[in-house]
Amino acid sequence: MKKPILLTLFLIISAKMCFAQTINNDISETIIALEKVALDKWNRGDPSGYLDLSAEDVTYFDPSTEQCIEGLDNLKKYYKPMEGQINVSKYEMLNPKVTALNDMAVLTFSLNSYKADKVFKWNCTEVYRLDSNGQWKIIHTHWSFFMEP
Repeated sequence: MKKPILLTLFLIISAKMCFAQTINNDISETIIALEKVALDKWNRGDPSGYLDLSAEDVTYFDPSTEQCIEGLDNLKKYYKPMEGQINVSKYEMLNPKVTALNDMAVLTFSLNSYKADKVFKWNCTEVYRLDSNGQWKIIHTHWSFFMEP
């Protein structure tokens, strides 16, 4: 008799904890703030913000990659020629949403990047993992262009 009751209590508590994680404002605010710091650096031609946030086993896609880039060392090589080449005057992160569960979080957002009189529209998905040191690290990135129909 005790086992079914304990199991039921465990499932209820677990479900509440999981639900709480999906709407945890602290995690959302943390993830979005980390992303904005990395974007601020990126827009000044400094990819170190994203490299510092990326886990050793990160995977990466963007519109100019034919295949997935695997691992932090390969991502560093990919970003190296971009250092100092990006100059975005301002950006807008639109509709950021974080869905989190335990030690994982997914951030999705649209981005308008302004350079001179042009606007570049992007969609982004970042998957974060909480590492053993209590730091959120990006384990997967996917950028895509938004193109008007």
